[in-house]
Amino acid sequence: MISFNDSREARDLTERAEALMEEVVLPRERELTGGTTISEGTVTDLREAAREYGVYCPQIGEEHGGMGVDFRDALPVFEQAGRSLLGPVAMQIDAPDEGNMHLLELQGNDLQKEQYLDPLVAGNVKSAFSMTEPMQGAGSDPKMIRTTAERDGDEWVIDGHKWYTTQGLRADFLLVFARTDLDAHPYEACSVFIVPAEANGVEIVRNIPHLGSELVGKGHAEIKYNDVRVPEEHLLGTEGMGFKHVQERLGPARLTHCMRFSGMAERALDITVAYLSEREGFGSSLADKQDPRHRIAQHYAQIGAARSLVRTAADRIAAGHEARIEVSMAKVFAANVTQAAIDDALQFCGANGMTRDLPIADFYETVRQFRIVDGADEVHKRTIARAAFENPDSAELDPIVTYDK
Repeated sequence: MISFNDSREARDLTERAEALMEEVVLPRERELTGGTTISEGTVTDLREAAREYGVYCPQIGEEHGGMGVDFRDALPVFEQAGRSLLGPVAMQIDAPDEGNMHLLELQGNDLQKEQYLDPLVAGNVKSAFSMTEPMQGAGSDPKMIRTTAERDGDEWVIDGHKWYTTQGLRADFLLVFARTDLDAHPYEACSVFIVPAEANGVEIVRNIPHLGSELVGKGHAEIKYNDVRVPEEHLLGTEGMGFKHVQERLGPARLTHCMRFSGMAERALDITVAYLSEREGFGSSLADKQDPRHRIAQHYAQIGAARSLVRTAADRIAAGHEARIEVSMAKVFAANVTQAAIDDALQFCGANGMTRDLPIADFYETVRQFRIVDGADEVHKRTIARAAFENPDSAELDPIVTYDK
């Protein structure tokens, strides 16, 4: 409904992504029985189609198997992909792999990129981001991090307890956030390590039962690291700069989440408009009732505003800024307006909205987590409020994440 100031390349890419969704992804989604998890064969087929349509992993450099599209230009593709839970998987732009690819591309050395980034872009391996800890450790305040990594000769020895590590049960390797200096301030004492899932001492405790669709079957793992040894070259980026590196990952990742969920919300509303237009009640079409018309109009307006906030934040990042305030504004606003839109979509579709015959039930279960993942609402509001009451340039780094998307 709104024409944004996207580049010609972004518009062309978005048109191809829309064609993939309409011609391949949505038909495949409709073939699946509600409540099922897609097979690896389906994922392979969808990714091959994405390559044919020219929209596979657009945000990663060509030298690593992506398309080398500027992050700002790739953003609208994330929105198109979000119209189905299968879309991000098809285009290889889904969490947590997308954020991990971004971090590896930024901070990985040549060998790390060859061994981990390139296979991840190709879809040959899976990854996880292991940062959040149980109640006694780091959640919304990662300064409380308890997982440690200590040097022992030419190795690092990792000990700790993590949970809600998305895709941790299926990952071939994990990016583990650990404290490497117990005496320094946490913001200068943490690092990121590449840990192969088969390394001795990596204990997958369980798949945490959780609210959310299992259509793509990622799961959220509880993991213990018991004297896990990795070679010193598995340090990702600079020792002690873990918080800075993670911020490099999470800033753009929060925006891609916003775009995926805004696409999800818009599709839910489109389905609702079609449903109301076909149904009659109390003597007239439900589409003629003022209450749903006004509420749906408000949701479309709010989704448009969310998209504008995301683009503003992306422009700031492209200009070389961290854009922490803009990202927090976009994230907290998009999380709430997309949840409200999908909630109303389910309500207006009634019993049909609750079935798995429509994707709205899966959307409803999935969108609620968005107000917690990549920083809870309260954390982002704290960041925004600090900017309002203090000098944002002198504010401390933000608490980063609960729930490792």
